[in-house]
Amino acid sequence: MVKLFLIYIDPGAGSMLVQVTIAGILGFLYTFRTYWLRILNFFKQKGEKISNDKKIGNKINNI
Repeated sequence: MVKLFLIYIDPGAGSMLVQVTIAGILGFLYTFRTYWLRILNFFKQKGEKISNDKKIGNKINNI
C-alpha cells in the first residue's frame, strides 16, 4: 500500500527555513575565513601578520 504525504509549508515556516539557510551559509563562510587567516598567520613570518579587520588593527596599533 502506497501512502501519499502532502507537505504544506506555510509562509512563516518557509521564511524561517530561508533565514536559517542563509545564516548557516554566512556562519560557515565567517568561520572558514577566520580559521584560514589563522592558518596563514601560522606560516607567515613574525612581522607579516595578516589582520582580520585592517581598520581595527590600525586603531589598536595607533593607541
